[in-house]
Amino acid sequence: MTSRHYTQGQADDTLFYKHSDNGKCCTLIVYVDDIILTGDDSIEIERLKKFLSLEFQPKDLGNLQYFLGMEKARSKAGISISQRKYVFDLLSEVGLLGCKPAKIPMEPNLKLGTDKDGEEVDRGRYQWLVGKLIYFSHTRPDIAFGVSVISQFMHAPREKHLEAAYRILRYLKGTPGKGLHFKKDLNQSIEVYNDADWAGAVNDRRSTSGYCSYVWGNLVTWRSKKQSVVARSSAETEYRALSHGICEGMWLQRLMGKLKLSYTKPITLYCDNQAAVNMLITLYTMTVPSMWKLVATLLRRKLTKGKFVFHIYLQDNK
Repeated sequence: MTSRHYTQGQADDTLFYKHSDNGKCCTLIVYVDDIILTGDDSIEIERLKKFLSLEFQPKDLGNLQYFLGMEKARSKAGISISQRKYVFDLLSEVGLLGCKPAKIPMEPNLKLGTDKDGEEVDRGRYQWLVGKLIYFSHTRPDIAFGVSVISQFMHAPREKHLEAAYRILRYLKGTPGKGLHFKKDLNQSIEVYNDADWAGAVNDRRSTSGYCSYVWGNLVTWRSKKQSVVARSSAETEYRALSHGICEGMWLQRLMGKLKLSYTKPITLYCDNQAAVNMLITLYTMTVPSMWKLVATLLRRKLTKGKFVFHIYLQDNK
């Protein structure tokens, strides 16, 4: 690809792009032996197809409809991506095709731990099932937290962990066609929402960070992950979650800059903890780990640059 003057993305190694003199762009995304070609430069796309046919033996499947278990539907309202077929295939394989659907992916206030209660289950089978659910979370942010919880017990799963995984499956049974929807929006802005669950883990009392980002009004990235250390306060927990949101906003800024996609407003970072925001302001006068000061320095540098500004929005004051 580099021989045809394509640039490999630094924000995503699987992305190659080329800008033409007339302002149009051709983009190639590759995953092992599956390739997507997209962009507004139709002439360059045809040239690239001919080039790839000389080097390999690709099969042109036409307009994108199915890719790595993900189904794409296009209409005047926008583009929808789901994994409907993948849901029913997994339900059939597990033997839950006729199960009763669940309304929510996890029981409210459910706290799973590694205690010895309950019978042990087949570890290989459990790891296989959780791996399938992790792949579902690529198009289903509504199960991201639940999947992150059950994935913490891969080494010694028990019946209660398997039951929690089955509940996520029963939830998917009731919502097989749901997924992501991308629509045109005049509001060309980037928004990152952050939150954290302080000391939510039963065994080690570590917290869980979560964030999601919207580009031009569309949900594009999200994550739910347990923090690596034990936080001594909710402010510390929220501050760590805030740092993840900052890094995600920087990644989106870098990616959109390379693709020459504009956003008309500063990146808005949503946070609901006043203490975490104050820590960004008064961090240099406090005795705190150097990593915290590094995050504050990073944010302050971005705040002083006109092209990249974070707006801290406190939802409690809405």
